[in-house]
Amino acid sequence: MRRLLATSLVALLPLIPASPAQAAPPADRQQAFASAAEEFGVPESVLLGVSYLESRWDAHAGQPSSDAGFGPMHLTDAAAFSAGNHHDAGEEDARGDDGRPLPAPEARPAPAELPASLRTMERAAQLTGESRERLRSDAAANIRGGAALLAEYQKALGAPLSDDPGQWYGAVAKYSGAEESGAAKFFADEVFSIIKEGAERTTDDGHRVRLPAVPRLDAIEKWLEKLGLRPPVRPDGIECPASISCEWIPAAYAQLPNDDYGHYDLANRPASQKVDYIIIHDMEGYFLPSIRLNQDPAYGASWHYSVRSTDGHIAQHIKTKDVGWQAGNWYINAKSIGIEHEGFLAEGGTWFTEAMYRSSARLVRYLALRHGVPLDRAHILGHDNVPGTLPTTVRGMHEDPGPFWDWAHYFKLMGAPLHGLGGPRSGAVMIRPDFATNKPHFYGCDRQNPEADCPPLPAHTVWLRTEPREDAPLVKDIGKHPTGESLYSVYDHSARASTGQRYAVAERSGDWTAIWYLGQKAWFHNPASNPTAVPSMGLLVTPKPGKATVPVYGRAYPEEEAYPEGIPYQAVTPLQYTFSAGEKYTLAGVAPAEYYRAVTFNLEDHTVVRGRTKYLQIQFGHRVMFVKADDVRVTFSG
Repeated sequence: MRRLLATSLVALLPLIPASPAQAAPPADRQQAFASAAEEFGVPESVLLGVSYLESRWDAHAGQPSSDAGFGPMHLTDAAAFSAGNHHDAGEEDARGDDGRPLPAPEARPAPAELPASLRTMERAAQLTGESRERLRSDAAANIRGGAALLAEYQKALGAPLSDDPGQWYGAVAKYSGAEESGAAKFFADEVFSIIKEGAERTTDDGHRVRLPAVPRLDAIEKWLEKLGLRPPVRPDGIECPASISCEWIPAAYAQLPNDDYGHYDLANRPASQKVDYIIIHDMEGYFLPSIRLNQDPAYGASWHYSVRSTDGHIAQHIKTKDVGWQAGNWYINAKSIGIEHEGFLAEGGTWFTEAMYRSSARLVRYLALRHGVPLDRAHILGHDNVPGTLPTTVRGMHEDPGPFWDWAHYFKLMGAPLHGLGGPRSGAVMIRPDFATNKPHFYGCDRQNPEADCPPLPAHTVWLRTEPREDAPLVKDIGKHPTGESLYSVYDHSARASTGQRYAVAERSGDWTAIWYLGQKAWFHNPASNPTAVPSMGLLVTPKPGKATVPVYGRAYPEEEAYPEGIPYQAVTPLQYTFSAGEKYTLAGVAPAEYYRAVTFNLEDHTVVRGRTKYLQIQFGHRVMFVKADDVRVTFSG
């Protein structure tokens, strides 16, 4: 009898899910997906497809994502984090106009209630019996949690636990966490597109994962209707491509006491001024609370678009014809469109979802084609690439989206991959480390312990040193640190060059390359076996013969004679850096001498002042800057 009972128990064991303490986690990431799919009755292709769109199968060293999601399945646990908005912190005036300086905005508290989409880890723990710690830090446990959620969503819809991936369309849409039908559909369509095409890559911790293509996949879209999601508000005139989920949530524009107003400026672009830049931000906060700030006319910052992390949903707040207060430099603001991405630079800024990248890339490509903005890193700028306007404002300029934004992948999704051009001795290079394997040292990722080292994480930057050796000091940025050294902090780019940026070569020595950077030679490790830069032919600028130095500027404002009566002259003040004879910097193009005078509520009072001075935009450091064409000579880097 004992023997029969033991035999019966052994036969039943495969039907009983093992507890976390009993289960031996699969050592291989591919096997972890297979095991979780079998355990919870989810097609493996669906589980792989959802995970790819959330994380590209990466574990991110147990660090939180841009909206507090963890691991390959992006399980969210936002209750552990607090946030305001990056415009709340620091010295930067988001408007960046001496003609109408604004007081720094007051910090806003984090939301008391968080949406369910930011608390999926809690439910995954209940469904699997896994602890939150294991769901955060153990990739196999995390995958089990994601599979359990998908199975629960499928059952709640009344849909079958089918082997047919097409029957899981509704559950996949639900996994997005979206409250809008368009956003949920975008997410599900992207997942099913990945399943149809297939994918294969090596994860950030060295696992090779493959999703075989399922070309004859028919999505059963009727399940989406059963989710009962609200349709997005997408009125005529919204400026988004039709292929992404986008709605209109307007920013506030209102008159305030004491002849004040907020919190953007009416304009008539491109008729009044051409849009030359698109600025990429992260919010240092969550989607809905940040949007609420954009709806407060007393708030001293605004932007055109917000992108949600979990599903890539986009909200437009300001028409692109109008000017947002977002980059901290009025010359750039008047000629740019600002896009904020839900997330954090360091606390939780270690990765961004594939859904966010894809949706944002489509938006940027759409806007760039519509406004004639070049798809390169001299015009698609991070907030951290925007220069200070005056020597006094350089130090307070912001650092987002930070070192963990994957610029190479982003540009590939735009259809403008960052390729090299030229031979190995080209006079210029484009910074282009392999994002997955490039894991430079940083500290400051843990707000509770800001001096602690960050875990090794993929990054787009290379460190710049005074000599061609690993133990050499970092180069200095006298604007950021007038009397001190550059830092290895995630918040300090003083000695970093970023993917896609182009620099003139100053010297080569073995596996090291020196570039001209902020008036000095800056060395970075660039071995032929694992290059961190690629050749990049193009135009360079250097001081004209006879000039020992030439000034560099943070804005291309007109000469004094160009200002009509009644409009105060905006001084053309050089920054504190030195551009000396013999140095060279890459040329991005001509920058028109313009100043947009907009200090009143009414568009009729606004004027564009145009000058005759010809400026050139150069890559002078981590940030772009400007020189006067009369001061420099243009050469070719081939």
